[in-house]
Amino acid sequence: MVVLVLLVLLITLGLLYYINEDLIKALIHDVFGGSMGAKYKRIPEFAMFPDKYETIDMVREALQTEGLESCNLIIGVDYTASNEFQGKRTFGGRCLHTIDQFEQNPYQKVISIIGKTLAAFDEDNLIPVYGFGDITTKDRAVFPFLNHRSCEGFDEVLEQYTQVTPRVKLSGPTNFAPIIDEAIKIVARNMEFHILLIIADGQVTNERATIKAIEKASEYPLSIVMVGVGDGPWDMMHKFDDMLPYRQFDNFQFVDYHSIMAKGGPTEARFALMALMEIPQQFNAIKRLGLLGK
Repeated sequence: MVVLVLLVLLITLGLLYYINEDLIKALIHDVFGGSMGAKYKRIPEFAMFPDKYETIDMVREALQTEGLESCNLIIGVDYTASNEFQGKRTFGGRCLHTIDQFEQNPYQKVISIIGKTLAAFDEDNLIPVYGFGDITTKDRAVFPFLNHRSCEGFDEVLEQYTQVTPRVKLSGPTNFAPIIDEAIKIVARNMEFHILLIIADGQVTNERATIKAIEKASEYPLSIVMVGVGDGPWDMMHKFDDMLPYRQFDNFQFVDYHSIMAKGGPTEARFALMALMEIPQQFNAIKRLGLLGK
């Protein structure tokens, strides 16, 4: 009878772990404490950062106040097949990667707006850019826009995007872990502050691998800004933004591009503000944790 009860308990815990790994980690910590639970201890310093700035100038001033004189940018572009239909409501039914000489697509617009905002902070003007989710990389790897070197400035990022995209065969599934892992490799070379900009069209297929990559990234001076383009849904992105307590700091910011641009008014400034809202607090946390130059 005891064996049967234990078997049922183990099966139940296994199912719960599959559904909500964080819940079981917390349970292990609460029940076992010390040795067994220590591995899964919730980071006591962790807290979600509130969005507290009202203008992009306030964000810039806060970055300067925190001592951020320069930062390095890394860009990841989603080439999964869902881009074909994710523009049904938000991009006139067209593929989100449609190249049109008269109109920028959502990916081009995001790169342009973020470029205008961060250009002053990107001292060396070198931007590594990677694609993921295409037929060659699927959910396992990334490919560089340029072999052997980074793009020189945002103008070249846009130029290379325009040249590379028509040759890419969209595929999938969607997994952010490869692009986050690639960013970690870059940051680990000198442990300088970097911002990883991921532009993608929807839900992640491999949620667990992506969560583990986000948690691992919090051990490095790396901020992740994920900009959602297309119709969504964005439930999982909000979870990554606000509900992953097993991180050294809140290192992930999600922004729904189309919902901001649909509001009218100074939309580009508002979008840039929302995308970079948490960067000053993230940089402060990175300094406090001693991650720079570690």
